[in-house]
Amino acid sequence: MSRRPRVSTRRRALASGALALTAVLVSACGTGAYAPTVVPTTTAAGGGSSPAPSASPATCTGDVTASYDPASSTAAGRQLQGVQEVMKDGTLTVGVSADTRLLGARNPATNVIEGFDIDTAHAVAKALFGDENKITLKVITAADRIPDLQNGSVEMVARNFTVNCARWQQVAFSAVYYLAGQRVLVPTGSTAKSIADLPKGSRVCAPSGSTSLAKLATYPALKPVAAGTHTECLVMLQQGQVDAITGDDVVLAGLVAQDPYTKVIGPKFTQEPYGLGINSKNRDFVAFANAALAQYEKDGGWQASYNRWLRDPLGPGRPPTPVYGRRGPTG
Repeated sequence: MSRRPRVSTRRRALASGALALTAVLVSACGTGAYAPTVVPTTTAAGGGSSPAPSASPATCTGDVTASYDPASSTAAGRQLQGVQEVMKDGTLTVGVSADTRLLGARNPATNVIEGFDIDTAHAVAKALFGDENKITLKVITAADRIPDLQNGSVEMVARNFTVNCARWQQVAFSAVYYLAGQRVLVPTGSTAKSIADLPKGSRVCAPSGSTSLAKLATYPALKPVAAGTHTECLVMLQQGQVDAITGDDVVLAGLVAQDPYTKVIGPKFTQEPYGLGINSKNRDFVAFANAALAQYEKDGGWQASYNRWLRDPLGPGRPPTPVYGRRGPTG
């Protein structure tokens, strides 16, 4: 049965107060030109240049991927308490991508947004309401993820959202549900074998607000170019406005599916642990989401979703081991 969740731009703030979690889990590519945005640079030590930092470095202790302990449960059949106080319209509003193939993309035949991230969001909605279709999807860009969580436009983000120290200062994360890694996409005619092989001065595109764009700061010979989404990066590559695209391996695999005249090169040069983003004030909801993810894995949902979307381009995969025990934003 196809799922047809509502897509809305309505803004709703999460209600304050703790969510009582004492229940068992019941379970495009456009043709117009895009104007490249070359990231401002600052002179780095040794005479190199790198993108200007967007925030002060944060200091974290312990494992940055550690999340809050999962919510406990009671006897079977007990109804979840407090859901209506937090999700007042009876649905879970989730910020997602609509143009990231395999993770979150609109199916042109059905107009339904689908993918691995979307399946994960549905699993949390099912745990909350006993119905995976009680979900409202809001299409956002990578740069929208943190602002939309902070201003209450969305209650959760499921959009290839890398967990890192700096972001923990601004939002909270669930346990890691997928471990990706950054690689590079180039035209099939390129002789480069890795990011280190790209010629000096190569224009490399990544979405604004992404860890992929930030990582380019460590390659001063390259010219970072920011775009709204990876799809815009692909259009720029096709139009000759950039020379390469960098991003997580799973995202780049989706781009290759759109354009067979491209290829992914090199080994992973970062680890990108994906977590569900949630407003920092709602730790109880984070705990509930962690319990939902644990149940999703136990029931085989994670594996079924991976096999459907990611096994062919990336090979066999298993869910990452969750890490818990976080006490605050810095660990």
